[in-house]
This record gives sequence, structure tokens and C-alpha cells, in this order.
Amino acid sequence: MSFSGPAPLVVGVLPGQGPGVLRTAAALAKRLEAPLICAHVDEASYLVEWDPARSAHRLSLHPDTNNTEIKAVNLELRSAIGAACDDLGIVWTLRTLAGDPARALGRLAAETGAAMIIVGTPEPGLGHRITAALNGSVAAWLSHHQEHPILIVPLRAPVHHQTARRT
Repeated sequence: MSFSGPAPLVVGVLPGQGPGVLRTAAALAKRLEAPLICAHVDEASYLVEWDPARSAHRLSLHPDTNNTEIKAVNLELRSAIGAACDDLGIVWTLRTLAGDPARALGRLAAETGAAMIIVGTPEPGLGHRITAALNGSVAAWLSHHQEHPILIVPLRAPVHHQTARRT
């Protein structure tokens, strides 16, 4: 995939993700007049073959996954991305990747010559904390292993900002 003009921005997207990451990525893409590559990493699949000149080949860890579920996730993501980008006139595309999210985003950024990778901070909650403890944070891994600049968008305002707004 190649783009003419400014280098694209790669943003990690998830179903049910808060709108802050996409809004931030869209605003930055608008300001830089850059295309936006939205990447959803399907952690329930793994990379079988990687060839930047062609699409990656992957296999599901759950071969019984219903194709309707996959289509529903893509539809949800496309709707959220469109809501954040279409009114701003941003050129965007959605890519579904396989494997470890941090490494998949890094590969995509390298393949496309991205100017930046944009991700959100881990979501609150015990389940997300356990996942981050076992697998590591995508943002942390990228910040330590990437040559591309990384923009980490907090999912919610810090407590001291929330308190200040109420007064």
C-alpha cells in the first residue's frame, strides 16, 4: 500500500474503544493533511506468512469463529472511524492484522512508511490490567521498540482534571 503526498498515520482501533483515540488521530490527520490507516489487530489469529508486497496470511486460533462475527466487528469499526473522519474529509482505510498488536502495528508502520503510530492507553478494569500484565502494554512495547514516533492518547482525563472541572 502506498500513498502519494504526506506519510500516513497509523492508529490502533478496537471494537468498543472510547472515541478519544480516533478523534485525536482524525484531528492530527486533518492538521497534517495526512491519510489515516486504522488498524484492528485480531489477537484470536496468528500470522502465518508476512510479505509486505502482498497481504499477510493468517489463521484463526478459533477456527469455528463465525464469519458473521468478523463482519460485525468490521462494520462497528468502520462506523466509528467514519463518524470521526468523514466530516473532516480525511482519507482513511481499515486494515485487519493478525498476531501480537504491538508488533503488528509496528510492521504496518514500517510497510507503509507511516509518520507516526497512535494508540490509546490500556482501558481501566481488572480484565484489562490482567491482560496488560500478562501480555504487556501495546503502548509501552511500541515506545521501547519502534523507530516511528508514538502518540499515546489517554482514554480518560486524569483524576485531578476531572475534579477541577466539577468545581
